[in-house]
Amino acid sequence: MNTPQHLTLLVAILVHAAVAFPTDRRAAPGRDKKAAWEDMNVMAHGLLQLGQGLKEHVDKTKAQMRDVNARLKAFNFTVAEMERRQLERDETLEARNKGVEEEREKLAKTQSDDVHSRMDRLEEKVDEVLKGPARVGNHSDHTGVPFIQRLMAAQSRRIDQLVEKIKQQQDKLEKQSLQLQTLQIKVAEKRVKSHRRRDEETALRGEPQEPSRDASGLARDCHHLFLRGKQVSGVYKIQPQNSQPFNVFCEMTSEGGWTVIQKRHDGSENFNQLWESYKKGFGNLNGEFWLGLENIRALSSQGQHVLQVELSDCAGQRRLEARYRFRLDGEEEKFALHLEQEASPGAEETMATPEESGLPFSTADRDNDLASDGNCAALLSGGWWFSDCGGANLNGRYPRRQCEHRRRQPRRQALFWTSARGQDAPLKGTLLKIAPATMK
Repeated sequence: MNTPQHLTLLVAILVHAAVAFPTDRRAAPGRDKKAAWEDMNVMAHGLLQLGQGLKEHVDKTKAQMRDVNARLKAFNFTVAEMERRQLERDETLEARNKGVEEEREKLAKTQSDDVHSRMDRLEEKVDEVLKGPARVGNHSDHTGVPFIQRLMAAQSRRIDQLVEKIKQQQDKLEKQSLQLQTLQIKVAEKRVKSHRRRDEETALRGEPQEPSRDASGLARDCHHLFLRGKQVSGVYKIQPQNSQPFNVFCEMTSEGGWTVIQKRHDGSENFNQLWESYKKGFGNLNGEFWLGLENIRALSSQGQHVLQVELSDCAGQRRLEARYRFRLDGEEEKFALHLEQEASPGAEETMATPEESGLPFSTADRDNDLASDGNCAALLSGGWWFSDCGGANLNGRYPRRQCEHRRRQPRRQALFWTSARGQDAPLKGTLLKIAPATMK
């Protein structure tokens, strides 16, 4: 018996009871008490049936919920297995692509060496013929111009054959490259479908989930743009949760999309700014810029994020690549930065020791550093998370000359980063970028 039938039965019983109940005692003075008891019994029996029907409905619903939960668990296991297989396919494709590139380089080098070797031997033979004694009247096939012409023709044919083989190999390599690109596109599409399945699974379980887009349809960070098929680095508009839309520079890599929060490479932008400028952001997203503490806070408050630091020296060589788990507090906590370094092969230093994590941001007009004898931002130029005016300042003054050591700058005003060994080489370029910690 379903719920509508229960309600119908209950209404019928109540109507019957209302009709049977005397509205005027004087109108039915001879009402039999036995009839009233029968009405009460009918009502009680109906209510009992209603309760039993409701209990059956609840039991049936519980059984259906158990079945749905079992199916969701099986679906979750299937999705995890598909992600594992997808990861294995990605690794296989990367290894295959690397092997193809190495094979192409090796083949081209081998064929080039072969051509050069044949040409060298040909030149040696020509020199021997020309330097040999002239024999008048000797029409031998092994001397003179006819022999050289035949030899040159044979070598020319061999060179043409080698060139044709090289073209064939290049055609094969181009076809393989196209196949690899097609496979990479399919892998990216499957990865997007996998994330969509995960969102659908979360919705089926009834769990709260963070929306990937707001009402305006904008992605919330660069990695979400990557998952939606954006593969080209450049300027995009995003809208993090509980934030207004703003433009960012996205660096798209094979592992996902990175949101760049600071970039310096030519000294075209003045980073000696005050609190409000560092709070709102400044610069050119296609050149040098600072994204803004409010925008960085909006991005990092959406979940766990990682910060990657990339530095290059005056020769343009990458000097450091370090990665941290990080969290940025709001303005009420002076945009304090919390860091925990991850393992980074080849990294030779860290930016902050554990006891220095949680440093507030400082500028010349907001002295929040831990130094008791001065204002680090005013002394060193720019805004940064200063402790005692040492360690690092990637927002300092850009060197006037490309390889000018910072000791020539007054009181360490140039951008610098001190290594664990105490070395402090001049820097030419800096790049700070963030991404969700779930991106692998």
